[in-house]
Amino acid sequence: MRTVGVEEELLLVDPETGQPQARAAAVLARAAQEGAGQDVFEKELHDEQVEFATRPQWQMAELGAEIIRCRKDAARHAEGLGGAVVALATSPLPVSPTITMNGRYLWMAREFGLATQVQLVCGCHVHVSVESDEEGVAVLDRIRPWLSVLTALSANSPFWQGRDTLYASYRSQVWDRWPMAGPAEIFGSAEQYHRYVGELIATGVVRDEGMIYFGARLSRRYPTVEIRVADVCLHPDTAVLVALLARGLVDTAAREWRAGREPLGHSAGMLRLATWRAARSGLSETLLDPATMRPRPAVEVIRALLDHVGDALSENGDADRAREAVAELMGRGNGARVQREVLERTGSLRDVVCACVRHTQA
Repeated sequence: MRTVGVEEELLLVDPETGQPQARAAAVLARAAQEGAGQDVFEKELHDEQVEFATRPQWQMAELGAEIIRCRKDAARHAEGLGGAVVALATSPLPVSPTITMNGRYLWMAREFGLATQVQLVCGCHVHVSVESDEEGVAVLDRIRPWLSVLTALSANSPFWQGRDTLYASYRSQVWDRWPMAGPAEIFGSAEQYHRYVGELIATGVVRDEGMIYFGARLSRRYPTVEIRVADVCLHPDTAVLVALLARGLVDTAAREWRAGREPLGHSAGMLRLATWRAARSGLSETLLDPATMRPRPAVEVIRALLDHVGDALSENGDADRAREAVAELMGRGNGARVQREVLERTGSLRDVVCACVRHTQA
């Protein structure tokens, strides 16, 4: 069974006003005092956010328990400084983000200007183990059409600078401002993947391999495929659902590769349209069918994803959990729907943030 690890970025906010707070350095220092910060929590591009990473896990119950533990630990460190953490992929309230003071991020601020300044967005990255770079690239080539469905499931960023964007995942729109972000073409082999990455770095636009922001890539640090298309999920159980579906996609793609099945040949441009559709609609309207690239009701596309990875889910013991989690998510709604429902009920974006602080650890 393949291992799965999750990285989540969380917003640091004032628990009374809901306003983002530039407290990352202090939160990380407090975590380090407990001896818990070095391997779990990290700084991110802006001082208003903090990232944690789980350990690789085989069992989804254990992964879910660790996500909850890490969220609670982050909340405790923030509370000790009069703050709170919240799993929102964008800030509903207006904010002027603060760039973290290190060489890498300051270089990005100089090179990309305003695009760097506004990138206060929080994602969920899923690492799934692979046996080799060759297997990993075969997986990347075959999971491409399905990644937009993970964006729709996780969508948790309807608001931006105090306004409703009309998107379910506006984070993905902000993220795509990076010149190296988004879907990639089919690579065909590990050799071609590494050659292409090298060519991107040689342009000077991309500083290093860490700035290869494809929707899915080979990890530069671990023997994994890293899937990077999801918003940070409001509820921990949604993050687990995204992780188990990601593992199912990797298992299924690896099996197809070994059986000699070619990847679907959709262009990167067509996949970009599918990503836009998922970001705009979330779970409430249509998505583009990964096989045909034609509009189809979201519920049918999600059912198609479950069918596509069904054998892998069964072999991993995840089938029942996946079906139950999808049913709960469709009934409750993703984070975007929950946020809009709070705003409709209260009329206050501050109340949206405060409600989501409670959901973050639920």
